[in-house]
Amino acid sequence: METKRKFWIDNLRWVTVLLVLLYHVVYFYNNKGVFGGVGGFGDGPQYQDVLMYILYPWFMPLLFILAGISSRYALENRDGKTWFKSRTRKLLVPATIGLFVFQWMVGYFNTHVSGTDVLAAVPQPFKYLIWSVNGIGPLWFIQDLWLFSLILLIIRKIDKNDKLLNWCGKLGEMKSGMVVIILLVVLFWLGEKTLIMNPRAQSADGLYNLYKPVFYFIGFMMGYLVFSHEKVQEMLSKFWAPMMIFAVIAGAVLVITTFGQTNTTPQYMASPLNCLYGYLMCLALMGWFKAKFDKTNAFAGYMTRSSFGFYVVHYLVIASLGYMMKYHTTLPPVAIYLILTVAVFTLSPAIYEVLRRIPFLRWAILGEKK
Repeated sequence: METKRKFWIDNLRWVTVLLVLLYHVVYFYNNKGVFGGVGGFGDGPQYQDVLMYILYPWFMPLLFILAGISSRYALENRDGKTWFKSRTRKLLVPATIGLFVFQWMVGYFNTHVSGTDVLAAVPQPFKYLIWSVNGIGPLWFIQDLWLFSLILLIIRKIDKNDKLLNWCGKLGEMKSGMVVIILLVVLFWLGEKTLIMNPRAQSADGLYNLYKPVFYFIGFMMGYLVFSHEKVQEMLSKFWAPMMIFAVIAGAVLVITTFGQTNTTPQYMASPLNCLYGYLMCLALMGWFKAKFDKTNAFAGYMTRSSFGFYVVHYLVIASLGYMMKYHTTLPPVAIYLILTVAVFTLSPAIYEVLRRIPFLRWAILGEKK
């Protein structure tokens, strides 16, 4: 039986993707010690960086939860082999072949973050290979997602009768179901605790902490097993307002008490308050969009189809224009932020629209068929 399209999931996904674009504008110039970007504008307070503290605890976990929900619905309508083949084209192709076709340009600017070419002495062919690997950028998300899709098929092979899925669905029928769902925040915390708390310099520890495979896989499976059930979604929609209030309170306390700290350290991310805020925001937003935004129109339909492409190409706009304005202009910071924000929300769709019209590039960079 085909599942009716849930527009609230589409809408929440593309809205979150737009927030990712905005986040990266601020992140690129942060002076809080967060790895990446080109640094801030002096050592004084940059209050615009507060956006990182507000968004980072929940926007990527939410995307993985939504991906888990969508995976369950997709597998109801397609066999696992066909679904995984489409996942490979959509996710793995852009995150591998696409690196050498498009993302190497991101890698070029990533190797110039200090304003100089750190690969100046490296032969040109090797520079291209290094640029390509360094161009992964935000594509770690789709690499994780492809791996999780593969693991999901293995789990489904083991649990052929969906006993685990059906058992989790009972939460929507329990009087205390909402309490149990909130208590699942413990899984968020345990997931964050799997990070390497004291990453070693010159090792892959930092890369592991970026991909956070256990933490994000927990979110993905929570989406598949728990939040894909209609009764659970209805429960969230009834309680979205109080959950949003508690989430905002937790977020405000988190920001006020930690602003100035590096908010991507393992210790910060694994703190109970960070986990509580992030998880409550995921619940509140899912409930809110289920209750109020389970509908579509022409613009929402376009964003549903295109937001993935925006995500894939947007960081080139930020890395290139953001780098050039920082090191090759004397523009004031306010102007730089405004220009880069407008650019990422206009040039990313423009680049996407060009690429999707060229057959090979559409496949290699965006993972799309005609």
